[in-house]
Amino acid sequence: MRLSHADHSTSPPRLDIPRDYNAAHDLLERNASRAAKVAFIDAASGATLTYGQLADQAHRLANALRARGLRPESRVLLAMLDTPEWPVVFLGCILAGVVPVAANTLLTPQDFEFMLRDSRAQALFVSQALRPAFDGVVERAASLQAVFVAGGEGPDSVAGLVAAGSGERRVADTGADEPCFWLYSSGSTGTPKGTVHLHAHLVQTAELYGRAVLGIREDDVVFSAAKLFFAYGLGNALTFPMSVGATAVLLPSRPTPADVFGVLARYQPTIFYGVPTLYAALLAHPAAPSKAQLRLRVCTSAGEALPADIGRRWTQAYGCEILDGIGSTEMLHIFLSNRPGRVRYGTTGQPVPGYELRIVGDDGRECGPGEIGELQISGPSAALMYWNNRAKTKATFAGEWTRSGDKYTRDADGYYTYGGRSDDMLKVGGIYVSPFEVEACLGTHPAVLEAAVIGVADSDQLVKPKAYVVLKPGQSASEEQLQQHVKNQLAPYKYPRWIAFVPELPKTATGKIQRFKLRAAAGA
Repeated sequence: MRLSHADHSTSPPRLDIPRDYNAAHDLLERNASRAAKVAFIDAASGATLTYGQLADQAHRLANALRARGLRPESRVLLAMLDTPEWPVVFLGCILAGVVPVAANTLLTPQDFEFMLRDSRAQALFVSQALRPAFDGVVERAASLQAVFVAGGEGPDSVAGLVAAGSGERRVADTGADEPCFWLYSSGSTGTPKGTVHLHAHLVQTAELYGRAVLGIREDDVVFSAAKLFFAYGLGNALTFPMSVGATAVLLPSRPTPADVFGVLARYQPTIFYGVPTLYAALLAHPAAPSKAQLRLRVCTSAGEALPADIGRRWTQAYGCEILDGIGSTEMLHIFLSNRPGRVRYGTTGQPVPGYELRIVGDDGRECGPGEIGELQISGPSAALMYWNNRAKTKATFAGEWTRSGDKYTRDADGYYTYGGRSDDMLKVGGIYVSPFEVEACLGTHPAVLEAAVIGVADSDQLVKPKAYVVLKPGQSASEEQLQQHVKNQLAPYKYPRWIAFVPELPKTATGKIQRFKLRAAAGA
């Protein structure tokens, strides 16, 4: 059950996915000849998992789930830290036809309870360190039949399931268009939404972005700061490397600048996947390693648009480009990206092969070059639906097109530039102002680590930009200096009328700035 594909350097991949198809089986079979090669490394413990061990353990876990009464199409919640047990569980579930539902490990017990109830999960896989967050929650989950602990021992641990399962190589009778796994949206503006993805989507994103844009190879070692439970991290650290037989380094803990540089120096990844706020923090880190100490050949960024200044400074410091792109939980991974050797910092690049994009104005008509509107996407990896949420499904998935909720412009060369979220856009004097543009400008000041901009009404009830600024350690700047800095680079009406200096900005677990919290605090 393999896909045929063309060389990423000559033409877009050709996706020949058979109707009868199991994504986990495909990813494991691609590496059947690499049984002795390391697939995953635990950066915390140094433990490794070879491709042969991964296939054996995933099949044993699948058989153990069958023996425990888990049937095809039943759902299980994964609340696990990034260790080699994560891909064993994820792939083992899929081999059995069971649907894994990946959960953000940074959420509250109330969020976990909602997900268990909403998904009607019949089993829970939870890391030992996260088990206290489910105290009381498990007892109230009516559908839950079993809890399995990752990192633990005994019959109800992941290790216990693997040990108990037979080694029979049995694959569930699944199809390419059948639900394979769920990812819950971040829920930063409301209740998390269960986003349902198909078996075909995992390899489609690996072929269309991983190979055709990123150019991932068998000899690569990859490290993703974004965790496996994110759509971005799932592709980065599992499907992309497995699609070509590369090695992935997993970090169970939060990716602090010190820990990230520690992984980059110790394990020498050739591909690093980050987010803009992390790149800014890495560049500001006092103990940053030199270019000669690392082996990076390419980096990526997603989650929010990458400020041009950060991209240029990273390339100058480490000699490799950051491929800024945009993806979403709904599309599973990046559909718009810069390309190696064709990076234009300050833009999000050009469409990924296999995806069509359009920009639609408030009047519903497609925008021309330079006109701002909502970015919409048509491509093979669009989610089937939001579980149990018909209204939002219809609002987001409009026929062949998926609405991103992001404002964009496109230039004459076909490069797309981010203008902010649709609900974050400001109208100042009747003219649209992108908060991201002002934030990026503030970020070019040598004293600024990061900034967020919202709209606040002045004494005349007219909306004007207000900035929240985090300064670099040991640096100082006045409100007037930063206002003048923006006036010197942007149209005068765009400068922030007020600047508040804060120790940190509110963010989602993916690193996205939660401007709605700033608006609420400001009474906007």
